[in-house]
Formats: sequence, C-alpha cells, structure tokens
Amino acid sequence: MAATLTSRDELPAAGRLRLTEIFYSLQGEGLTAGVPTIFVRLTGCPLRCRYCDTAYAFTGGEWHGYDEILARVGEWPARHVCVTGGEPLAQPNCLGLLTALCDAGYSVSLETSGALDIAEVDERVSRVVDIKTPGSGEAKRNLWENVALLTPRDQVKFVVCDRRDFDWALERVDMHGLAERCPVLFSPSWGQVEPGELADWILEARSRVRLQLQLHKVLWGDVPGR
Repeated sequence: MAATLTSRDELPAAGRLRLTEIFYSLQGEGLTAGVPTIFVRLTGCPLRCRYCDTAYAFTGGEWHGYDEILARVGEWPARHVCVTGGEPLAQPNCLGLLTALCDAGYSVSLETSGALDIAEVDERVSRVVDIKTPGSGEAKRNLWENVALLTPRDQVKFVVCDRRDFDWALERVDMHGLAERCPVLFSPSWGQVEPGELADWILEARSRVRLQLQLHKVLWGDVPGR
C-alpha cells in the first residue's frame, strides 16, 4: 500500500498542510446541500472504505501554508468552506486551518470519518461525522467516544450499502441516542442501493433519520473536483 499521511514521522512545519485541491462548487451533501461552497481537500487517509470516491487524495498533494490556502479560498465569492479529504484530521495542522478559516469569517464544515478524535476541533466548525457501516469494511475503526462530543451544530452520516447496513445503522442511532444530539443522515452508497429503496426503508422504520443524496453526483456524476 502506498504511504499516506497517517503517522507522525512526516510532520510538517507549523501552519503547513499537504493539499490535494481547492475548488468551488455546490455543496452536495448534508444540511447545506445546494449552497455554493469552497472545498479544501487535504491529502491522506488512514482508512480504505470500499466505496471511497476520493482515492486520488490518498497520496500526492503539495505543501501549502495557512496564508496561502486562505488567499486561494478568498478568490471565490462564497462564505461557506468545507474542509474534506481524504481524512482531514490525519494532518494535525488541520485544526489550525479550521480556526483560521473561522477567524476569517467563513462558515466552516469539516467532513471527517469519525475514526479520529474530534475533541480539539474549533467549536465554531460544523463537524460532519461519517460513521462507518459494515459495508464500508472499516466499521471497526469507529471512535465511539466522539458521540459524547456531538452538538446540534454537527451532523452524523451513515453510508448505506445494503439492508444489513441500514439495520445496523438504525441500531446505532438508537443505542447512542444520535438523533437527540444532532441531525442524522442516511446516504445510499452510489451504485449499490437505489435512493428510492433507502427512502422506503426509512419510511417503513418510522425513524427520525433523514435521507441524503449526493447532489454533486446527480448533477455531474463521478467527476473529481465537482
């Protein structure tokens, strides 16, 4: 397996991050779906989910400082910024970037796998925690201690690959009282579960979870950087 930014033996200087891309698009997921957003995609991820659609961000990228990243973000008119990956928190300096973006007046969200500790993330950031289902192949990596840290400004996402995943996810929602802590989103794994099928399951279960579609894939398909 190619090397990734998953260990502490490649720590950069303070304020520097390995960056895969920055791009401007519509937010495709979550409570701000459809909102023009600037995406900052960091390089590296310690997970290998079977359905991953951003494997190109596992390796490569280029080093950039906070000031350079903020300057590039400022080239677009949007006030929403999504820091994503890969797994952004695999780079310790991600925390400083999140704070810098908040200080600059942006509305900031963080897309994280939930396998890493979210305790030190700036409280102004909306943390979108992707809890891994069995179908991902990475369910053992879930850090359940994160649940106690969730607030109403955060979101929890489950990517559902089949009916087993759906039932497993519902059990965890109930077990951990997730719907009482923050919005809970169920998303069909692209090409594995039909959106209408997942919608029927949610309705039949009379659950408080919400159906989420990947708007960017509906609009543009599997096109990187959209």
